[in-house]
Amino acid sequence: MSDINYTRARPSRASVATEFTVMLLLATLVLLLVTHLPGEVFHPGSKSFIFAVGLIGVWRYSWWFVQAIRSVWYNRRMFPRLRAQADAVGATETPDALYILCTSFRIDTRVTFAVYDALIRDAADYGVPTTLFAAIADRSDVDIIDQVMEEHGWPGNISVRYMFQKGDGKRSAMAEVLRAISRCMPTHRSLLVSMDGDIRIEPGTLARSLSFFLAKEDLGAITTNNNAVVIGNDATKEWYDLRYAQRHLVMSSTSVSERLLVLTGRYSAFRADLATQPEFIELVENDHVEHWRFGNFKFLSGDDKSTWFWLLKHRWKMLYLPDVTVTGFEELPDRRRFFKSTLDLMRRWFGNMLRTNGRAIALGPRRMGFYTWWSLIDQRLSMWTTLIGPCIAVLLTLFVRPSFIFAYLLWILMTRGITSLVLAWQRGRWSALWVPMLYYNQLSGAILKTYVSFRFNRQKWSRQGISAGEPEDPSAARRQRLGGHLIHTLYFGALIFVLAVFGGIMAPADRLSLAAMVGTQPEATDHGASHDNRWLALTLADAPQDGSVQLPAGHFRIDAGFNDQVASLDKIRGASLQGYGDPDDPTTLQVAGDLAPQLTADGTTLAEAGRFQCDEQRPCRLRVGGQEVRLTKLSLVLGEAHEKTQLLARNSQ
Repeated sequence: MSDINYTRARPSRASVATEFTVMLLLATLVLLLVTHLPGEVFHPGSKSFIFAVGLIGVWRYSWWFVQAIRSVWYNRRMFPRLRAQADAVGATETPDALYILCTSFRIDTRVTFAVYDALIRDAADYGVPTTLFAAIADRSDVDIIDQVMEEHGWPGNISVRYMFQKGDGKRSAMAEVLRAISRCMPTHRSLLVSMDGDIRIEPGTLARSLSFFLAKEDLGAITTNNNAVVIGNDATKEWYDLRYAQRHLVMSSTSVSERLLVLTGRYSAFRADLATQPEFIELVENDHVEHWRFGNFKFLSGDDKSTWFWLLKHRWKMLYLPDVTVTGFEELPDRRRFFKSTLDLMRRWFGNMLRTNGRAIALGPRRMGFYTWWSLIDQRLSMWTTLIGPCIAVLLTLFVRPSFIFAYLLWILMTRGITSLVLAWQRGRWSALWVPMLYYNQLSGAILKTYVSFRFNRQKWSRQGISAGEPEDPSAARRQRLGGHLIHTLYFGALIFVLAVFGGIMAPADRLSLAAMVGTQPEATDHGASHDNRWLALTLADAPQDGSVQLPAGHFRIDAGFNDQVASLDKIRGASLQGYGDPDDPTTLQVAGDLAPQLTADGTTLAEAGRFQCDEQRPCRLRVGGQEVRLTKLSLVLGEAHEKTQLLARNSQ
């Protein structure tokens, strides 16, 4: 049991010692990377890495900064005007009636007391006729709520109704309450507050949030800012606060268009006559999707996405109130396992998002506005674009140059550091833990989103211990899982393949490779054929350190472009080139005049001699990329001399 005083507890923060330690570690890491960053990171071969990571980064962060600018505009310019209008109307008008739906499932009794104490106190101060529907799962909650009502003198404007949950999830409990409210015949000026049983509201929350409905007739729902009292270590505390900081930025940005991307179940308010329409209640209770692979399956959680989709579909406006804050009492499913618990939570959240995202996109930009529509599209794109940077960094680190990982780490620290400062500017506080946590959330979130997108029928709610979505037949469930694994592998494999080709790790097959695949000799190049610079440079770069490259029989051409190809790759590791060694099938390397001075034998250049026969007793030397490559068992011919010989041969015929 925690020693937290839930009635007066303030939002949780990491300790000063933790903040100082993390800041010191980050500063040390940046200093080491800057001072010891290998010079070869800026080698011409890095251009594919810089282009890929930089281009995607420019796209992603330009979109993110658009959101940040819109957020600032909303909070500094647009919302103050809305607040002034709402306060002016709220000073003279009140709703006809207020209905509060509060759902809780096996919540600590002290949390329940603190939640209802704050709620009943604020409802009594608001003075509007209020019906509180407590959707509970334990008889002890009745005693707690009755005790709170008694301590407040059983306010005359508040009546309490208890509804016991079936234990099959939050949706059925909400639907039963909504049906009960519908029987009260709410008017258009009657309002509904839907909140979780572990959310404590601040004094004045009802008056400051519900007045917006009186000022805007076309407003269908609102949601508020969030804080957290967290039971757990410093990392857990800052993980929750970082998520709320990110939520604040996105919610503020989308509110410029008077639309949201979700109506958070922690605390949201609706027009009661909308929330009690049969279609609305049916969607809350039995929301489902028809999928080509999963068939028809019902949603387990994500009621906040269902209510949001109904309002979006019917063109109702939604707003985020940044100056009204409610406090949630948060605790990871397993406090001792930070990564597992946070991943489990994100998997449930992203599953809810993806299950509703597709049908919302199908509504089109005309119904919801282009910005909101594109934000939904971006949710689908970002889970793949986020993976491009780390994937190409790992590929280039493993197969091209180990130093790439240092450049990528520096990029991560720089971009996430700037991002955390922008979030801190709007949140009003900063934590050093946000820097690594931003990357953790983005990378693990992208991986989880791609994973869930092929398996979003599989649902689990940790607190209730229930799961749903898969067929009851074990064989059918196994087939579905196998199909998800296969499609996911194909998509991810395609991404890796494209990045490998784009990053220069893989290259399209050249004529030598094609000849090797079909088991034939490569065709001799004619005068207009392309040179063999690229594949020869690649073979020297990919060879074992100080190893030898065996060339097949045939005729090959290189020119000064060979130097550029070597420069674009890592330093060459091969120390020698050997020809086929068969007099009947010789290996001939035709060298253009601009490269001939770099080939020597016994102190004479190919430009001077015109032709060399390179063997073990009289090897030739090629100077390229600051290294010397030994050539044996092949013939070197100057390009111009070879062409003259061919011309004379044709004339003699």
